[in-house]
Amino acid sequence: MLTDIQIAQNTTLKPINEIASQLGLSPDDLDCYGRYKAKIPLSVASRLRDKPDGKLVLVTAMNPTPAGEGKTTVSIGLAQALCKLGNKALLALREPSLGPVFGVKGGAAGGGYSQVLPMEDINLHFTGDLHAITSANNLLSAMLDNHLFQGNALDIDTNRILWKRCLDMNDRALRSLEIGVGAGLNGVPRKEVFSITAASEVMAILCLSTDIIDLKARLASIVVAYNNSGRPVTAGDLNAHGAMASLLKDALSPNLVQTLEHTPALIHGGPFANISHGCNSIIATKLGLKLSDILVTEAGFGADLGAEKFLDIKCRTAGIWPDAIVLVATIRSLKYNAGIPKEKLSEPNADALRAGFRNLEKHIENITAFGVPCFVAANRFLTDTDEEIDLLRSLSAQKGARFAPVEVYAKGGEGALELADKLSESLISSPKIQPQYVYDTDSEPEEKIRAIATTIYGAKDIDILPEAKAKIKEFTELGFGKLPICIAKTQYSLSDNPKALGRPSDFTLTVRDVWLSAGAGYLVVLTGTIVTMPGLPPVPAAEGIDLDECGQITGLF
Repeated sequence: MLTDIQIAQNTTLKPINEIASQLGLSPDDLDCYGRYKAKIPLSVASRLRDKPDGKLVLVTAMNPTPAGEGKTTVSIGLAQALCKLGNKALLALREPSLGPVFGVKGGAAGGGYSQVLPMEDINLHFTGDLHAITSANNLLSAMLDNHLFQGNALDIDTNRILWKRCLDMNDRALRSLEIGVGAGLNGVPRKEVFSITAASEVMAILCLSTDIIDLKARLASIVVAYNNSGRPVTAGDLNAHGAMASLLKDALSPNLVQTLEHTPALIHGGPFANISHGCNSIIATKLGLKLSDILVTEAGFGADLGAEKFLDIKCRTAGIWPDAIVLVATIRSLKYNAGIPKEKLSEPNADALRAGFRNLEKHIENITAFGVPCFVAANRFLTDTDEEIDLLRSLSAQKGARFAPVEVYAKGGEGALELADKLSESLISSPKIQPQYVYDTDSEPEEKIRAIATTIYGAKDIDILPEAKAKIKEFTELGFGKLPICIAKTQYSLSDNPKALGRPSDFTLTVRDVWLSAGAGYLVVLTGTIVTMPGLPPVPAAEGIDLDECGQITGLF
């Protein structure tokens, strides 16, 4: 059996100019990075501004489990299947972070016969976007520390610095450290914290910006610290936003690649969904809607995180709304949610499937409440029986969701034709859907948090700890109370307890901290234990990755 990288390396790619021509783009519309990758300049989006939008399909999932769900693989396979049916379909995904690639989670290029290519490049460096984001972020840090060293004209309180350095790597040693040690020419001593680049505010800003002007305004609005009078100090106050934007000039343009079946794919931006908003860039999504009849995109982790943020944050900012939502699930993961041990998930167990369906059931209810047609895609494994698939079909239908099994890992687009056919039929017949958000941004922050917790997660209430409550009060007094809410929560449960599987009930969501992301345009609400700089596992995936004498990468999944 071939590995993912062997399948990818055995595929003959088409020149990127040919892929672009499928979208009506000429070679002059591309900034090429070799033969198989290109950026699409922002001028192309400006030229297409008056062109009607295609249909938007969001792919999300149940809460992730160690059994695996394959959301990205399904997204890729679905786009390939839509093209097989004669649709002008396009894919829009996030870029992988090097942290998970070298850690344990793996890359974000799909798998089997539903991959985006060249997968080695996409997973390793790609076109340098994440490096540009890291550089822009750390330029601001350097300018902040230099300002302190040069006399601190803005009277910054060194005990109330909010800005963090970042690195696109899992490195737990950088979670807490001292900088400027020794003072003098070493700078002003203070505590520092690193985040992984995908969790940084600059990443979120890049993905939520609509153009260069908006990017610069968001960068200028970043609150980096407070002064000794308690007033916010911004990146604009440090005159850093222009230089930061200059570093991000090329990174702001979407990347064009292809799938294994030569379906065009835009891959741009990569914020995590448990800490950030978990969606690819607005620029890529809106461009994709102009270039296609059907755009397939995804949001990170389960629907309680990525999909909620896609709808309440990204769609609200971009002025878009999906025409359908695909909810990825597996028989194995449903059994896991019923408490079945991982080593027994391959055994037929209808009772466990029914019990575990409670997790999927809640996600279906949430999607339906947004007013968007819901399609359950059962990502099928070899051990799934026809009886189990039929049972999941019946359970999904009882909740008002349309259903189709998919086998995209083994069969590519051919394995998602049933789903693509049902989806195409719905997109043709469904009227334009009006947005239905979970909360009104004019509501108080506490009410917005409560609305997400009780509506999306199923909590009975929220408990805001004193420190978090004080920060909400301060942010509200400073004029940030009307911002949307981005909840940082474990991806493994609907609750803030990662061990509470299935459909938890009668729980209280505890808010332990609140961060201001003024540039991104939301308040980050922290629940449970969230780490913004991951660490490597006992045996990192990096140990199995190598480069042979011919320059070919091996061991990459």
